[in-house]
Amino acid sequence: MKCAVLVFPGSNCDIDMYKAVEDCLGEPVEYVWHAESNLDEFDCILLPGGFSYGDYLRPGAMASMARVMASVKEAAAKGKLVMGVCNGFQVLTEAGLLQGALRRNQSLKFRCEMVDLRVENNDTVFTAEYAAGEIIQIPIAHGDGNYYCDETTLADMEQNNQIVFRYAGANPNGSIDNIAGIINKEGNVLGMMPHPERAVHEWLGSADGKRMFTSILQSWRDKNGVTQRA
Repeated sequence: MKCAVLVFPGSNCDIDMYKAVEDCLGEPVEYVWHAESNLDEFDCILLPGGFSYGDYLRPGAMASMARVMASVKEAAAKGKLVMGVCNGFQVLTEAGLLQGALRRNQSLKFRCEMVDLRVENNDTVFTAEYAAGEIIQIPIAHGDGNYYCDETTLADMEQNNQIVFRYAGANPNGSIDNIAGIINKEGNVLGMMPHPERAVHEWLGSADGKRMFTSILQSWRDKNGVTQRA
């Protein structure tokens, strides 16, 4: 499985994402600059956190118009795996690949801390190695993580089991229905505000994020009939 870590001007979690793939999976991974126009060689596309284009206009708004995003949309339409974390989540909503929007934290303060998440849906390619209802610890670091959608969209996502993670403790940003991460209806595009790539070793404070990466790899192997290397 070959992974692409997209890099926009202002990305600052691209190295974290790259190292998480390298450390957890040992699979090929490359940085891909925002001006690239072809992602055909990649099986999994990762949009990291940061402050793309300085969060001008809105977080993720300018990045959603970058040249590479046309290829991200094509890849998603083909069923390839796409995951956006923090600013990457914002980019995916701005690009229309995920429903809803991310607004300023209700406190109007930047929040950087470890939070408890409940795995609401473990029947996805991203969460297959978790148990349904499991509480995991993943760090957050955002000022615009307040997920919002209208009531009709929320009901639709509930019906389609698209809410993947909810905050299990205190809601750090005021997001509707305590939502921390969602998936598209097709099940191949995930967005979440917490940073699993920063929770892949116990010495980081938690290794609960590692299973997201191993879930992705195992799901890709199962789909493509690839047996695990010895």
